[in-house]
Amino acid sequence: MYKRILVLRFPADIVDQPIVYRLVKEFDLSFNILKATILPGKEGLMIMELSGHPKNFNKGLAFLRELGVEVKTIGQEIQRNLERCIHCGFCTAVCPTGALYVNTETMEIVFDADRCSGCELCVPVCPVRAMEVHFERRTAEWS
Repeated sequence: MYKRILVLRFPADIVDQPIVYRLVKEFDLSFNILKATILPGKEGLMIMELSGHPKNFNKGLAFLRELGVEVKTIGQEIQRNLERCIHCGFCTAVCPTGALYVNTETMEIVFDADRCSGCELCVPVCPVRAMEVHFERRTAEWS
């Protein structure tokens, strides 16, 4: 079983298609939508945990890309700026998945992007803004 948290960007012209349904039906993949902004006629953004047999997983990703869906891992979209981080630990208190935690040997903060759900709770609590989120906000605009 292969499992990844992915960031999907859907072009405006396909947001009304049953794409996630087809991942399940045609590729036997399981999903958990963690966050989504899908509006008619606008680019869609979805963060999902996708899992399945590696062969089916790769076929599903190829299907998405053929449709024009941009596929990235959560680690490509959310990063910790190591130069800014002061290892205060505030982020670890709000991280629901344990993606941010304290290494008890070094007392430094560790960011495990594979465990990150993209909730962005760490962003406002960081006093030095070390957590960087690169989601484009075009989908939140109504005009």
